[in-house]
Amino acid sequence: MASAFVSDKVLVDGLIRPATVLVAAGVVTAIRPGVDTAGAAVVHDFSGRTLLPGLVDAHVHLNEPGRTEWEGFATGTRAAASGGVTTVIDMPLNAIPPTTTEANLDTKLAAARGQCHVDVGFWGGLVPGNRGDLRALVARGVRGFKGFMIESGVDEFPAVSPADMDAAMAELAGEPTLLMFHAEMDQPVAACAAAPTTYESFLRSRPDTFETSALATIAELSAKHPATPLHVVHLSSAEAVPILRDAQAAGLPISAETCFHYLYFRAEDIPDKGTHYKCCPPIRSTANQDVLWDALAAGVIQTVVSDHSPCTPELKDLATGDFHKSWGGVSGLGLGLPILWTEARKRGFSLAQVSAWTAANTAKQVGLAGRKGTIAVGADADFVVFDENKPFVVGRENLVFKNKISPYEGAELTGTVEATFVRGREVYSAAAGFAAPAGELILERRTA
Repeated sequence: MASAFVSDKVLVDGLIRPATVLVAAGVVTAIRPGVDTAGAAVVHDFSGRTLLPGLVDAHVHLNEPGRTEWEGFATGTRAAASGGVTTVIDMPLNAIPPTTTEANLDTKLAAARGQCHVDVGFWGGLVPGNRGDLRALVARGVRGFKGFMIESGVDEFPAVSPADMDAAMAELAGEPTLLMFHAEMDQPVAACAAAPTTYESFLRSRPDTFETSALATIAELSAKHPATPLHVVHLSSAEAVPILRDAQAAGLPISAETCFHYLYFRAEDIPDKGTHYKCCPPIRSTANQDVLWDALAAGVIQTVVSDHSPCTPELKDLATGDFHKSWGGVSGLGLGLPILWTEARKRGFSLAQVSAWTAANTAKQVGLAGRKGTIAVGADADFVVFDENKPFVVGRENLVFKNKISPYEGAELTGTVEATFVRGREVYSAAAGFAAPAGELILERRTA
């Protein structure tokens, strides 16, 4: 039975225009100009609101199993659906066990089945000693692998050395996959007299040199292994951007993402004891933020993700406010579209550009281009209905994830998500709430 999605503002082929999108069996079957619902048994009319492709959040820590008190598939994917995110790619940590072997992947899948409100794919983990597991995980459909170049914060996911990275790149050369790195490396740090409850003390403990040294190492290894695509997760430092730009100009296959929080928050505004702002790498200055926006505009950074990395209130250490003891991670899953749009429109960017950074480009990163992140014939009917002019203040009711601790609480944003559809099925609406979980697990082998 075909259904029609109609609006005077539909994002198709990079342009927002009046269109009717026909859907059958969860897939877009036709796109007609204007209003033309002939043959449709059901019509969804969203005129006055913008119909965008569902977001693909390629960097989310759902933490299940093992640390489900931090987050879980049910609560995390509900939060995603509330913000127009129709596909989530789960990080290999901080779950126990991490997704580093086939057996561990099976444990992860058993925990996920029947709980997901949106479609979910999986990253594998790169850790010392699991080189022999990588190809098998590629065959099982993991979207790629993440490794840490610095202590991850959890014992079961140790950091990799440049030698480990070199071996993994050789192992995966020519495979349809992606190697991603938390690009920070320990460097000497000058002593800081500031109290540990000040953001200055934390920022100085995690200087730009951590990122620039890591980027230089990644670029050097990429030149040695040009057949293995690489990706830098959550780039924060403006000083690392020229290294990335030069590597890309030299033809090296290195892409990069940044996060909503790096594009919204500024170090100058973070209060003492504000440990809910802590993340690694850190939120930096206003001037630094401007460079990240310029890098997005230039295509040096291609994607924007949440890096939703929640924990329990106790681990955030809000009572004491010690930045050096608090868990590092910003919670914001489901808020990304209005966060990014609020800042982007001030800087003259279009909603189409915002969608590219959060949907089309992220879909390409995870090997789902053409199926996810676009409104096109043959693509999954994943849509978000967005009122780009409606303001709201983030309250606890907007924090749908499990532990309602977020620096976004109280933020004044522009743009509200009215409804989210996954494969043509409404999974969330602001009026009716959430449908029962029916998200699929994405396990087909990548083709690119």
